[in-house]
Amino acid sequence: MTDAATLQLLLYLVALAGLAWPLSRMLAALIEGRVGRLARIETALWRIAGVDPAESMPWPRYALALLCFNGLGVVAVYLLQRLQPWLPLNPQGFGAVTPDSALNTAISFVTNTNWQGYAGEQSLGHLAQMLGLGVQNFLSAATGIAVAFALVRGLAQRATGVIGNAWVDLVRITLWLLLPLAFVFAVALAGLGVVQTFAGSVTVPFVEPPIVMQPAPDATAAPVAVPVTQQTLALGPVASQEAIKMLGTNGGGFFNANSAHPFENPGAASNALQMLSIFVIPAALVLAFGRVVGDRRQGLAVLAAMTAIFVVAVVATTAAEQAGNPQVAAAGVDDRASALQAGGNMEGKETRFGIAATSLFAALTTAASCGAVIGMHDAFTPLGGLVPMWLIQLGEVVFGGVGSGLYGMLVFALLAVFLAGLMVGRTPEYLGKKIETFEMQMVSVAILVTPLLVLFATAVAVSTEAGRAGIANPGVHGFSEILYATSSAANNNGSAFAGLSANTPFWNALLAVAMWLGRFGVIVPVLAIAGRLATKPRLDPGPGTLPTHGPLFVLLLIATVLLVGALTFVPALVLGPVAEHLTLSALAAGARP
Repeated sequence: MTDAATLQLLLYLVALAGLAWPLSRMLAALIEGRVGRLARIETALWRIAGVDPAESMPWPRYALALLCFNGLGVVAVYLLQRLQPWLPLNPQGFGAVTPDSALNTAISFVTNTNWQGYAGEQSLGHLAQMLGLGVQNFLSAATGIAVAFALVRGLAQRATGVIGNAWVDLVRITLWLLLPLAFVFAVALAGLGVVQTFAGSVTVPFVEPPIVMQPAPDATAAPVAVPVTQQTLALGPVASQEAIKMLGTNGGGFFNANSAHPFENPGAASNALQMLSIFVIPAALVLAFGRVVGDRRQGLAVLAAMTAIFVVAVVATTAAEQAGNPQVAAAGVDDRASALQAGGNMEGKETRFGIAATSLFAALTTAASCGAVIGMHDAFTPLGGLVPMWLIQLGEVVFGGVGSGLYGMLVFALLAVFLAGLMVGRTPEYLGKKIETFEMQMVSVAILVTPLLVLFATAVAVSTEAGRAGIANPGVHGFSEILYATSSAANNNGSAFAGLSANTPFWNALLAVAMWLGRFGVIVPVLAIAGRLATKPRLDPGPGTLPTHGPLFVLLLIATVLLVGALTFVPALVLGPVAEHLTLSALAAGARP
């Protein structure tokens, strides 16, 4: 990496630590139910809803509550899209979204995936964006954080058998965490130039009118050159949605270009804030975990494992993009003074951000469960695109989404101590809780459900005409586009390689199933683990207890995460980005005189 890219990464990590540490105190208080005077405000809400905040639930009730709540969210977002022509705040006059696209979008935003097979500024009015997508940005994020709260309670409590109240957790996370942070961030973004208005569009003149060729009145005559004098630009309440999109690791863009659009992300300052906001809650949750279990070293150990994998991913992505396309260099057009390749591969990247910021953003958004992008991953070099894809396939546990990153990494921690127990012939323990058969069965389900979904959906897509019809780039790159799409859906990321026309009944249905099962196929077994751990006493560490706060455990945790990812996805990656890289290198070598 260049010195500038290295400095950027170091400054990012320092700023992240400075924000996450104080936020972890608030999160620890929410996990433990310490809301102070805010409880007076909540009292009226509990009376209206008929909820007893003191009642704690066993894990089946907690899981059922989340499933019902999110199921109703799917219905609400679907109906908003279908009834759009009759809704207010639709200045563009958009019609109803097709049933398959509406269902895909509803499941996408409810599961915190935010996969978008449509262009937002050309499909959805302001009310549908705010009341449907914007609200679910809050509620899907709250769902993930609530599951993390439940698992942390299961590890911290002593033989209670309950893991909290789902309704209380959802309300408190939304009211006291997400809403205040999103409000402050939205105001900051608006001050930096992000659009926030109820206007539908604005027409502006071109500074330098482009020339377009239009058919002549006489069909036999040559086309006529006509200058275009003005352009219509879409507007809307963007800053408010952008704030929770990033803080909640949602990723759904108001505009089709997502955070590469200047109305969503005007410049370096807004880009820096957006990158920090993606990781701040996931990092703070890990530190809060250490506070709640009574040993801050436990949180620091998990955070160290996440950071180590993330740093390597950023370095690999940036180095691959700065190396550039070998075929361009071999063709003789790269003399290091060429604007095309000077400094690396600028294809698909905004010049106002450059290679280093775009590579860092790509690693951030794919390590987290956030589909926001400032560059086109499809235009990355094969190895540069492989790293973001693999970060998604690891289960997005490298900081990960809000809540999902912590509970996903804790699942890997349970697997790591189980493997260590097998090596020494001792019943594994984690934080004083014995890890037994039931826990390992649920760990296996939680870890294997998303790889099964990804590989099965990929196989269905490449073996059917309807799946192959969406490929714009034939060969290995087309396979990479399909593999990325299914990985993004099943792991609830939402970003896309692009180049794949996925807004069809086949793709909308396939990815909708993958998104729903990828979300709740992990959440339910995680809650089952939390419930079983909550029934067990916390044992004092003995002479044979594996310390889970030191460098040895950090290395074991990293090895477990990478081993599972390697065994599961390396064969598929070899067929896609690895094969493309070798092909490009071979062609470049053959092109030299």
